[in-house]
Amino acid sequence: MSSSISPIVSSWVHRLRLASVAGLCAVALAFGPAAAQEESEVEYAVPSDLAAESLLLDTTYAGERLVAVGEFGHIVLSDDRGVTWHQAESVPTQATLTGVTFIGDKTGFAVGHDATVLRTTDAGENWELVYNDSESEMAFMTVYFENEKRGFAMGAFSFMVETNDGGETWEERSLSDGLLDDYHLNKLFSDKNGDLYIAAEFGVVYRSGDQGRTFDRIQTQYEGSFWGGFGMADGSVMVFGMRGNAFRSHDNGQTWEKVDTGTDKSIAGGVQLGNGKIVLVGLQGYVGYSDNGGKNFVEVTRADRLGYAAVADGPEGQIVVFGEPGAKLMPDDMEKAREEVGAKITATPADSDS
Repeated sequence: MSSSISPIVSSWVHRLRLASVAGLCAVALAFGPAAAQEESEVEYAVPSDLAAESLLLDTTYAGERLVAVGEFGHIVLSDDRGVTWHQAESVPTQATLTGVTFIGDKTGFAVGHDATVLRTTDAGENWELVYNDSESEMAFMTVYFENEKRGFAMGAFSFMVETNDGGETWEERSLSDGLLDDYHLNKLFSDKNGDLYIAAEFGVVYRSGDQGRTFDRIQTQYEGSFWGGFGMADGSVMVFGMRGNAFRSHDNGQTWEKVDTGTDKSIAGGVQLGNGKIVLVGLQGYVGYSDNGGKNFVEVTRADRLGYAAVADGPEGQIVVFGEPGAKLMPDDMEKAREEVGAKITATPADSDS
């Protein structure tokens, strides 16, 4: 693969961490020194009453507050689990934001295009720019923190930085000594036991048993790109991506079994809800429900047929899906989703005992 990238901003597909799929133009770009821009050069996100209705790509909870990030530097906050939203007061970027994480209910980090890393210490109301390299046109896709001091941001072509002082300073590093892969690192997540996994390209998953100090490369039986993944309550992990492909591992990534997602639409986000149900979301209005621990899914196609990138627990009986139209509530139950959202079931319901 080439060690270069064009701006990942030209389409919805790109915005959904799909730079590897869209046929990028080869433009030679060097990794220059990255630091916070001078205050006079910083462009702040523009206040908008429609921020929660614009493209949103990732979400997480900060205590009881739901935080979502997306295009134009938009960061939106909800204190009622997605029913109402307000925009963050101060965000020093207009770059597309692709990932967000919180350590507790106050301190959080968001990442995105132009190798941008933002930090908040007041539950997302105000953010500061702690890392940026706009000249490289590189994109961070995902962010993870072990604690308030140590964390990682990573993304296109295996570009990765680490901090050990809470984001004050950052150091570029590789996944492991001697590992020369330059795959896009699309999602970093942990399992129940704290082991780390990275969903990457060409059917590759990276795993770390030492909190990211080193990573091992795992080749699954799939050859396409994984766009996301998450750990489940039973200790297993799931990864998913192009053309409806999803795989699950019960043995720390040693072996992987294919999951019946009920679709051939690409999948970009997923979560296990507090009630144990698992929900996947993706392109063309795909929402997949599983009541059997992710063994198989039932597809409910949203009537809007728009792309969705992330999903979270919502108010009682509901989920919040995030994507092209912003944040939308829908039932956490397949049958109610069909009735209330005007969607249709496009797969045979899963047997909860299978």
